[in-house]
Amino acid sequence: MTEPQIVVGILSGKEIQFSFPDEFISSDGMAISGIQQAVYRKGKIYWQEKEYDELSFIPRQNTSSFFELQDVTIGINFHWERKEVQRFKGELKIIVEDDKLTAINIISIEDYLTSVISSEMSATASLELLKAHAVISRSWLLNKLRVVNKLRVENGELRVTMQPDNAAHSPLSTLHSQLIKWYDHEAHKNFDVCADDHCQRYQGITRASTPQAVEAVSATRGEVLMYEGKICDARFSKCCGGAFEEFQNCWENVRHPYLIGQRDSQTENKLPDLTVEAEADKWIRTLPVAFCNTQDKKILSQVLNNYDQETADFYRWKVSYSQEELSELIHKRSDIDFGKIIDLIPIERGTSGRLVRLKIVGTLRTLTIGKELEIRRTLSTSHLYSSAFVVDKEYKEEEQEIPSRFILTGAGWGHGVGLCQIGAAVMGEQGYKYEEILSHYYPGSTIERQYK
Repeated sequence: MTEPQIVVGILSGKEIQFSFPDEFISSDGMAISGIQQAVYRKGKIYWQEKEYDELSFIPRQNTSSFFELQDVTIGINFHWERKEVQRFKGELKIIVEDDKLTAINIISIEDYLTSVISSEMSATASLELLKAHAVISRSWLLNKLRVVNKLRVENGELRVTMQPDNAAHSPLSTLHSQLIKWYDHEAHKNFDVCADDHCQRYQGITRASTPQAVEAVSATRGEVLMYEGKICDARFSKCCGGAFEEFQNCWENVRHPYLIGQRDSQTENKLPDLTVEAEADKWIRTLPVAFCNTQDKKILSQVLNNYDQETADFYRWKVSYSQEELSELIHKRSDIDFGKIIDLIPIERGTSGRLVRLKIVGTLRTLTIGKELEIRRTLSTSHLYSSAFVVDKEYKEEEQEIPSRFILTGAGWGHGVGLCQIGAAVMGEQGYKYEEILSHYYPGSTIERQYK
């Protein structure tokens, strides 16, 4: 295998503003520099008073050349969402997609990974953490490309596929008063991955890569995680909350032996059965020993970029809603009028204590929802930090049947499957090698080199 190129969707809109500080060559052979604008009009791209079906720009031989895109949204639908100017190496391609324009970056996978590591976390992280992240990001990407290419070959085109657990648990099913969905990384028709957190956070060379980030990618060049001859679907999240979640509790009902529930610790190996409500309640309300249970700002700054550090609580957190806030929020987010909310009842938990199914009891409607991301989306204006939470209710004296306030006490940040970024940062600081970090978070996997 030779080093693949990756096709990344960056942004979409009716207009795209971009610029070339150095000369790029357009697909019709023009040498271009400076500020540019492409506009969508009647199914075509209009640029410099000409009409195109698609448009591409490649840099001159100078490998330091880059292009800039204006108004790139980062953190889409998350609490840190904002727009910024971003810089990218490689080729810029503009296509027509769904009655608007999409800007695409074509770049080598190793250059892409250097950016992903710098975008996902601070490039000042320990070298061993950066190496571990390089391997899992490369593994996740090559696993995804294998699946996407298989779909393209089998179907002649790319379709979004979501497999049901069974009839009652299909992604859009409301059978037996259940609404069970999961959201996997979207299958994109015209590019391999998007640039935001829904795939992997990619921001080109907008944030400078330190020599350590470059060294981490170079030192692990071509290395991926393997399990029984296949590249691992190497998931990761910000903070597991002290225990790993299993794949099938977040996405389709497929068990991966290297993504199993266990404790995020090398000294405390015993993990309570957090699928049992009483055990989950105790776990979430306390601060168990775990790699990711840290307040060390030096370590946190390695993993949490500035906009992530706007949120200080991650290992354990609290969210409080009045009756009015919660009933309005659930109505808006689910498009279902439950009336006043009477209760939020845990129905099923995973190995980390994350809720897989939650029953919402209202004065007008009762419905069980899942999986974890659907729960997080329903109970927050963006995404609740995790679905590992317990619920306390407060009542006013004059109204004892309808709670006046709901308090959610929770654990972790994200789905908790695979590598825990904060826990891995602590392991790196404690002297663990990247092979040991990967063995901890993906038990039974091996590291193999796919290309030189």
